[in-house]
Amino acid sequence: MASLESVPVQPPTPAVNSVGQLFDRIAPTYNILNHILSLGQDFYWRRKLADCIDKKHKLQVLDLATGTGDLLISLLRRNPNIVEATGLDISENMLALCQRKITKHSLAKRASLVHADATSCPFADETFDVITMSFGIRNTSDPLKTLGEIHRLLKPGGMALILEFSIPKNRIFRSCYLLYLRRFVPLIGRIISGDDHAYRYLNTSIENFDNVKNFRYFMLKTGFSKVHVTPLTLAVVCLYLGYKPTC
Repeated sequence: MASLESVPVQPPTPAVNSVGQLFDRIAPTYNILNHILSLGQDFYWRRKLADCIDKKHKLQVLDLATGTGDLLISLLRRNPNIVEATGLDISENMLALCQRKITKHSLAKRASLVHADATSCPFADETFDVITMSFGIRNTSDPLKTLGEIHRLLKPGGMALILEFSIPKNRIFRSCYLLYLRRFVPLIGRIISGDDHAYRYLNTSIENFDNVKNFRYFMLKTGFSKVHVTPLTLAVVCLYLGYKPTC
């Protein structure tokens, strides 16, 4: 498997550098804040994604925006048929924590990490059977370009699985959720991480992200077929599934 040091890294753009630096800063408290701010639902969301994967065939998997590796580890533990999983992220500090967790869970023989930009991945066409991404595509400099990279890297018939935050449509719950995003998330994030900007960025990035209909359209426009959208936890998160056509 390719090591973190051996894989060439595409030169990051200023926007990518900014996002990478932001996640470098909050890396030490990232996991605990995820669990607190999601009220523990992040475990459920990752399980739902991991359980969508084919259990019968040997698979090569790429996890984009892998962060500290929670999804990568869930994929490997719940799918023994994954023979090789690669985690890619723009934040070196996140990857360092991810490497320690992979080693702790005795998964190092099946996993490798790459420091690179998800919009320009250092892999050949049609390399992976499955590509996953959780809560990262809205942070890329160009979500449509990222979808194009996912499509390029998938083998024909391969599956893309993307978890991302969304804004609920129910008027009452939407109002409560936006209040939580705008007031409580930055406050809790600042108290625990000490970083005021990072968790204000979180709520604005969620609100600015395209809605369910548009993102499904983006997947179809990029060339994916059989695109399905599954709202989770009262639609605060959506799981997007699409396939690269075989011909």
